[in-house]
Amino acid sequence: MYPVPYASAEEAVNLAVTAERLGFDSVWGNDHVTTQRYVRAEFAEPPRYLDPWLYLSYVAARTTTLRLATCVSVLPFRHPVVLAKQAATLDQLSGGRLTLGVGIGAYREEFEAMWPGRRLNRGEYAAEALTSLSLLLTERRASFTGKWVGFDDVESYPKPKQSPLPVLSGGNSPGSRQRAARLTTGWLPACLTPAEVAAGLAEIRAEAEVAGRDLPADFEVALQVGVSIAPTREEALRRFEGSQLYAHLRSLSKSTLRDQQGDLLSRNLIGSPDDILAQVDAYRAAGVTTLAGLLFAADTVPATVAAMSTFSTEVIGGDRR
Repeated sequence: MYPVPYASAEEAVNLAVTAERLGFDSVWGNDHVTTQRYVRAEFAEPPRYLDPWLYLSYVAARTTTLRLATCVSVLPFRHPVVLAKQAATLDQLSGGRLTLGVGIGAYREEFEAMWPGRRLNRGEYAAEALTSLSLLLTERRASFTGKWVGFDDVESYPKPKQSPLPVLSGGNSPGSRQRAARLTTGWLPACLTPAEVAAGLAEIRAEAEVAGRDLPADFEVALQVGVSIAPTREEALRRFEGSQLYAHLRSLSKSTLRDQQGDLLSRNLIGSPDDILAQVDAYRAAGVTTLAGLLFAADTVPATVAAMSTFSTEVIGGDRR
């Protein structure tokens, strides 16, 4: 999920199959079309960015209960008519296991590479895309005319198997929270403390009230966090700060995580199993319903599987006891 020359296509699929076997609820695939500048400067070999829709479709055929989520599908990369078709198709093929996380994209340079010289207000585009996407996923025939998005008399079938399809607004910004309050069934922030989650959720509820919307009773708060698990907190901290994951999170200091760089250690799951269980309890109390996009502080596939196994036994298993 994060940009390092990491796993082959086969290994990426096997990680998802392993996740289901170990009792994880879901896998979350990120969305990139080109390599970021900081990655090119650091690695001689480009990362293996798989298309999330094709990857998750293949994973759907190899699993039975695992939920399949985008974290996030970048809205400016796809016209809403195309995105609606992809989402509905995957939800149908998987038997209703899709969660659609969407956002504006963490790296503006990717959009600029696709559309050189073109200007786009990504926040305005996202609001129009989500509004029109809802029409496409629910109405027999849909038309929409906006500043950035437009289509006429589209009959998009089949509809998703789930009704409604879970759609989460990704990001920490006020715009992301506003879109969550007005347009989606959940919020998908990253690397927040429990207090920050609670404050953001309060803002979402207030914004929904202003908009005259009752949030769904099952409104999802799916927090993206890094994980470094070890026998002691000191060892976990050492592993985290020495990992490529830490470098990746630092790279987001001017975009997704621009307000979360002061103390990444308190905004991720780091420590012994008991430490992490206590952190999970704090996040649950703050309103988090799903720990999404868990990025393990491991730079190889075997190290990732080992960390997943420990997390499964000591954290997932410990939480159920």
